[in-house]
Amino acid sequence: MPFLIFQSLGPAELLIILVIVVVLFGASRIGDIGGSIGRGIREFRREVKEGEKEMEKEEEKAPAETSEEKKA
Repeated sequence: MPFLIFQSLGPAELLIILVIVVVLFGASRIGDIGGSIGRGIREFRREVKEGEKEMEKEEEKAPAETSEEKKA
């Protein structure tokens, strides 16, 4: 649903929003904000990949543990 709002925005509206952001934060501050958002996204992706790797290891480990339990 929130994406429906962005579908109705045209180039003129986006330009007005960009001008307001520049006025509020200043041109130099926008670069800092963009850099922090980029770092945050990279860190999030790295954590997701690490979580997926851990889940794969646990999935590989789980069948081995169940086969050992059956032997005992």
